[in-house]
Amino acid sequence: MYDLVVVGAGPYGLSIASHAAAAGLNLRVLGRPMASWRDHMPQGMFLKSEPWSSNLSDPAGTHTLAAYCAARGITVEHGRPLPIGTFTEYGQWFGKRAAPPADEQTVTSVVPCARGFRVETAEGEVLVSRTVALAVGVMPFVHKPGPLRKLPSEFVSHSSHHRDLSRFKGKDVTVIGAGQAALESAALLAEEGAHVRVVARADRINWNTPPQPLERSVFKAIRDPHCGLGTGWPSWAWSEIPWAVRKLPAGLRVHIARTALGPAGAWWLRDRFEFAVPVLLSSRLTAAELVRDQVRLRLESTDGIVRTVETDHVVAATGFAPRLSRLSMLDDSVRAILHRVGSSDAPELNGRFESSHPGLFFAGLLTAPAYGPSMRFVYGATFTAERVVQGVQRRLAAPRLATVPHAARARTIEQHRITEGQLTGQAVRR
Repeated sequence: MYDLVVVGAGPYGLSIASHAAAAGLNLRVLGRPMASWRDHMPQGMFLKSEPWSSNLSDPAGTHTLAAYCAARGITVEHGRPLPIGTFTEYGQWFGKRAAPPADEQTVTSVVPCARGFRVETAEGEVLVSRTVALAVGVMPFVHKPGPLRKLPSEFVSHSSHHRDLSRFKGKDVTVIGAGQAALESAALLAEEGAHVRVVARADRINWNTPPQPLERSVFKAIRDPHCGLGTGWPSWAWSEIPWAVRKLPAGLRVHIARTALGPAGAWWLRDRFEFAVPVLLSSRLTAAELVRDQVRLRLESTDGIVRTVETDHVVAATGFAPRLSRLSMLDDSVRAILHRVGSSDAPELNGRFESSHPGLFFAGLLTAPAYGPSMRFVYGATFTAERVVQGVQRRLAAPRLATVPHAARARTIEQHRITEGQLTGQAVRR
């Protein structure tokens, strides 16, 4: 039996694994290292966050992005965007040197059992662990506007579903959204030779300003402090004291997670975008249908004007919705009883990222309604990893895990018996 199974091998999963291994825990890491970064971001994108705020976390703090780049002669500077490919390679390097090797298996089921959790993979392995940390990244939570959800994938896709945009050369493409993913995808599409437009509900495109120098006068530093999510006191609070955010009323936390650090483009993208991509502002998508070999979009403006756009393909750069209902690998009996943050469908967590089901921990985007906006970014991995491992250690030190909730108990006992009978016949490692 394992002490901990980490599900996911992105920045959060690898950081948790690094801290857990250093603490001497018997653990497994399941997932493809940096999968969403390797497979779901178009070539040519740049990291929006500053390099110094984009580190994965190991206990010694030595496996930083700057250290990786310095060893390879790659220049890393404040205010100079870094290619996402470089960051992805850094994450893989971190996974090989600062964390236990990840098994590239796909977890299909996490079910409570009498001694903890039974974890199954698509490859046929069955594991039993006292605790589980779900660091599944963003891909389970892909969000598309309602009118687009029933249209075929050859006509409608999410911005995270593309690695290579060159196939859209000569095509008419409409991008929905006003955040960095929408704006950068649109710029890349235009540079690949697509005829592209952006449709946004907002009445204007917001652009981040160039970052202020790290070395500034005391007055400027106090008035507008630097932090992992940019500058300013609100951003400082979200990034530097998420433990305090967790103590706020649930409704306020949900509001902060939904509205703070809203859609905006990086300052370095503006010149590439504005002269290449037309934008339909104040336009809400109300309907979409296939007409011959195109998608017809019905757009309604804030003043009631309705227009239609016919396009070869629609890219929904509309973000991710952190909802437990999207986490199909987690057994229904557990999802049904987990405490939520206010009216959201995100798990309420204690001070060490443990859910209301003992031994079940969460990390990453799904924890943003509990801990604030920093959990949407790599910067939150350090805060998370340290506390998750502390929580796991406390749970392991308890005399035994709390009993399985009654809704799952009968089913769990039967599954546990099955698991026990399979230990000699399947690849179950203790």
